[in-house]
Amino acid sequence: MQTISASDYHDLVRVGDPRLSPDGERVAFVRTVPRDDEECEATIYTASLGGGEPRRFTLAEGVDSEPRWSPSGDRLAFVSTRGDDDRPQLWVAPVDGGEARPVTDVVGGVSGIAWRPDGEAIAFTQSSTEEDREEGRDLDLADPDYEPETSDPRVIDRLVYRAGGRYFDGGRSHVYTVNLADDGVTRLTDGDHDHVAPEWGDSSTLYYAAKRTDDPDDNAIHDVIAHDLEDGSEEVVVRTTSWAIGLAATPDGRVAYHYTPDEGSTLRQTEIRVFDRGAETETTVTESLDRTLEGIPKWGPEGEHLYFLTPDEGDVVLRRVRGDGSDLETVVRGGHIDGFDPGRDAVATTKSEWDHPGDLFVSTPAGAETNRLTRVNSDYLTDRAVPQPEELWFESDGEEVQGWLLTPPDMEAGESYPLVVEIHGGPHAMWSTTGTMWHEFQTLAARGYVVFWCNPRGSTGYGEEHMAAIERDWGAVTMRDVLAGADAVCEREYVDADQQFVTGGSFGGYMTGWIVGHTDRFEGAVAQRGVYDLASFYGSTDAFKLVEWDFGAEPWDEPEFLWEQSPVAHAGEVETPTLVIHADEDYRVPVNNGEMFYLFLKKNGVETRLVRYPREGHELSRSGEPAHVVDRIERIARWFDGYSERHEVPKALERGEEGLSADDREEG
Repeated sequence: MQTISASDYHDLVRVGDPRLSPDGERVAFVRTVPRDDEECEATIYTASLGGGEPRRFTLAEGVDSEPRWSPSGDRLAFVSTRGDDDRPQLWVAPVDGGEARPVTDVVGGVSGIAWRPDGEAIAFTQSSTEEDREEGRDLDLADPDYEPETSDPRVIDRLVYRAGGRYFDGGRSHVYTVNLADDGVTRLTDGDHDHVAPEWGDSSTLYYAAKRTDDPDDNAIHDVIAHDLEDGSEEVVVRTTSWAIGLAATPDGRVAYHYTPDEGSTLRQTEIRVFDRGAETETTVTESLDRTLEGIPKWGPEGEHLYFLTPDEGDVVLRRVRGDGSDLETVVRGGHIDGFDPGRDAVATTKSEWDHPGDLFVSTPAGAETNRLTRVNSDYLTDRAVPQPEELWFESDGEEVQGWLLTPPDMEAGESYPLVVEIHGGPHAMWSTTGTMWHEFQTLAARGYVVFWCNPRGSTGYGEEHMAAIERDWGAVTMRDVLAGADAVCEREYVDADQQFVTGGSFGGYMTGWIVGHTDRFEGAVAQRGVYDLASFYGSTDAFKLVEWDFGAEPWDEPEFLWEQSPVAHAGEVETPTLVIHADEDYRVPVNNGEMFYLFLKKNGVETRLVRYPREGHELSRSGEPAHVVDRIERIARWFDGYSERHEVPKALERGEEGLSADDREEG
């Protein structure tokens, strides 16, 4: 059988955002696959619950997302970049034949679409500037050749002024509706605040959230607002705090939303609260569950149960609870669920497991039975060797930590293999046997490495105490857990304890930098998009609250403390050859952090190289240009190959030559 390689990324299909039709007979979902080196093709497909091959619903033109059935099930709305420009617009297509038609032509792009319960209108959000709103471009662009002027110079007066690979440039997110009878767009919100997450209650009530308290960029306070479309009035239903916000509403006036305690929010778990407007009561329906919320909750069709996802000991689990907080139960467990949609007689999920990178499933509402509806990568996987990770628990500082071990598919008895230790980002995140890292882990194993990863203290999925254990100490606590796991793995006879390598991205990049500054046990390291200096990170990121909440510090109050907690403070102790990878348009961890770490290593005589990816942001490894995704994995493997005694690659090769592929090496 063939082994998995980095270039296989071009062949891997991903599925997401499942949506059940109102009659419960079909599921719409997004199918994504690389089109070429620069772009991915994302189209809407539908699958029948009765079986059969999924069928393509939209043309392979542009990038499609957010499939949403009309309440009657006769139409499907979606967002697409098809057409003459790349602004996402709203399209609607009849389900039983006929062409899709564009419904909007607006300047800011469409997202967050939601059908009005009577099927006559759709709510959405878009980002628009004050000038756009004054000129009406947010309602009708009119001029198809319009391009906003680039500010020169760019004048900034917001605390947070860029994120996700772009500058805001005066844009604010506002809520709109479009009437499908005449495609007339109406703006419901205005002003210098962001309004997000539109969600219908009944046909005359639209809920959304807004940050309008003090400086919204400097807090996590959201107003949950009910907008009465009959008289145009707004009512603040409830106020909540949360890093991000999502809403779910019922026609009888119950609204579910995220809640995270305001003090040290990044160290605390996110709960679901339900406010009942009729009874004027607020209930934390997940109070009895020591797990954090992941994603947006959704009510079942009858409004009886609230469905939601939680990370839980290596799985992402679908659970449900009644609106009063009673009868909390697990619906689907096993694997990594990244999307779901509850219906009257079924619940649809998109889920990846160790032996496949993602497919569409359907379960009964209480999870008693689950069926798999797609095998989108079956042709690819048929002749690929996919080894199963081994779960292991190990002790660190008296705590039990969960990890996994993946061995080469062609491992031979009596042989020993180098070890790659992978560290997740976050820091408050959770890895499993699958998900976004499936391809990278399998590729490294196929290259002849034993791959180890774990969920050290600080990770989600093990309760709030585990999550908060790294307060004011990212480096030392996490390092003890990671190295305890590596020590346990090195007891295996097939692991070469003298040949260990380490890598990670974001917080994993921080930890890679921290570890090589505190031990020389690793033969090579790859630090990716990491936070290496907490003060400069604080001053350039959109996530500066992470420093305030996780460390309880601000740079001007405790500069020495934050310096000592930064990997660059220990760069003079590094001896490990370390490759530094960063993206030019990473505004979560701006590239100055990578530049600083690289320069410090270079000045101290460490074997290093800085690799920068143009046009990429912090999500490079997950949603970057396909050629960049492949190149990043190849570079990690080649860097390790260059310092591995088992791999027949001269060390001078990676230090002195750019872009040598596995095929190049095989051909000499």
